[in-house]
Amino acid sequence: MKPLRLLLADDHTLVRAGLRALLDAMDGVSVVAETDNGEQAVALAREHAPDVALLDITMPGLNGLQAAERILAQSPQTRVIILSMHAGEEYVNRALALGVSGYLLKDAATLELQAALEAVAAGQTYLSPRLTSRLLESHAQGESAPKPALTARQLEVLRLLSLGKSVKEIAYDLQLSAKTVETYRAQIMDRLDLHDLASLVRYAIRNGLIGAQ
Repeated sequence: MKPLRLLLADDHTLVRAGLRALLDAMDGVSVVAETDNGEQAVALAREHAPDVALLDITMPGLNGLQAAERILAQSPQTRVIILSMHAGEEYVNRALALGVSGYLLKDAATLELQAALEAVAAGQTYLSPRLTSRLLESHAQGESAPKPALTARQLEVLRLLSLGKSVKEIAYDLQLSAKTVETYRAQIMDRLDLHDLASLVRYAIRNGLIGAQ
């Protein structure tokens, strides 16, 4: 059986090196490329056509969700696993809506990483057990009606707003115009039916966009 060819993208050098060491030690897995940013991940997926792209969410330039969306559109032979410390339902629902094949939390054990790769290679979808339990619990509590989905860019604007950044600061950070950021803010508030900053911050904390202060 030919090895599972893997693309690895994480902007933390030590984390990426640790993941690379774990992957290199696995039978039947070959890391064909690695990078620290989303834009290069998209380019490397086109160049190497890996079987699986393992993407962190928080990366400079394109974040992991944005990169996943482009990879799935441009390199349909590549399946995507999101690897993240974010366990919020907004992230997980957005990733699944994009068509990723797996969502793995960064505190997962090595065996869970291997299980995720095996499941995705077999054409299945893999979610960390903690995420599955949370989604099932929400369903049991009658919260299964889909929440308004935010785009990856809206999520990033929401995260920065919740961190207390001004519209001008966000525009500078994301290389957008202030008017565009204002439009995103209005869209976010309308879609979530939240109309003040305190409510946005609470939403962001509940969904893992930022940590509790």
